[in-house]
Amino acid sequence: MDQAERLRNVIKQKSVRTPLKNARVLTITSGKGGVGKSNTAVNMAVWLRRMGKRVIIFDADLGLANVEVMFGAAPQYNLSDLIYHGKSTREIISQGPLEIGFISSGLGIVGLNYLSRDQVTYLVHSLAELDDLADVIIVDTGAGISDSVLEFVMASPEVLLILTPEPSSLTDSYSLLKALYRNAIFSKERVKINVAVNKVNSIAEGRLAFEKLNSVVTQFLNGELTFLGMMPQDQQMENAVRNQKIISLIKPNAASSKAFQALTSNYLNGGQETISMHKGITQLIINFLSRVGN
Repeated sequence: MDQAERLRNVIKQKSVRTPLKNARVLTITSGKGGVGKSNTAVNMAVWLRRMGKRVIIFDADLGLANVEVMFGAAPQYNLSDLIYHGKSTREIISQGPLEIGFISSGLGIVGLNYLSRDQVTYLVHSLAELDDLADVIIVDTGAGISDSVLEFVMASPEVLLILTPEPSSLTDSYSLLKALYRNAIFSKERVKINVAVNKVNSIAEGRLAFEKLNSVVTQFLNGELTFLGMMPQDQQMENAVRNQKIISLIKPNAASSKAFQALTSNYLNGGQETISMHKGITQLIINFLSRVGN
């Protein structure tokens, strides 16, 4: 019995005993670095909290720890402490502003596929608690088309791809999507890919960037993207990022803050198609390991 099958059995046994309340899981990714991926994750988390949602960010950007830097926090524990050192799920959740929880991965994602049966069982039972602790779980991946990024994207029911109008960003975004769509185990019917365009100078520029990407994805990959919103080129946001601050916290009325608010609202109110995709964090782990194992 492979790792993914053991996970399915664990979830099946758990769901028989305790019906799962599934959180929404949104994986945020990008084709290249520097486009505002992690900044989008933390700002969306701020607005989700202001909209009354409980939020936990899982920082899967291995080796960079962008989320904790932006929160100005140094987590005492991470995912490896849960697996190897007996810490509880609640203990590895660090607190950011507005009681936003976040988890640092602390180990290579591929390492998850080499856990013992007991470790797998413990991990799934432990992380299943996140579905009770959060309404939305944001997974902040690394940038680019590394295996760990693609596996997380393929495992998630809802994805938010961040890009800018720059030609290099559009090219790298298409490269990521091409690697995704041409992967034999990717299901475009199961994964909803949303797009947000950052650093735009006008509404027309943001819409044009999305349409360019969506056009080539439709033509050459037989796929379809959903436009979720855009964020303006904003000096106040650039200053905030440079000073390791979160614009939606320090200047909620700034143009970029309002854009993040609109983006978050679009995400929450995207209609029944999006809302029906509540699979929970444990389902993401099952999907992830089933793909790594292939």
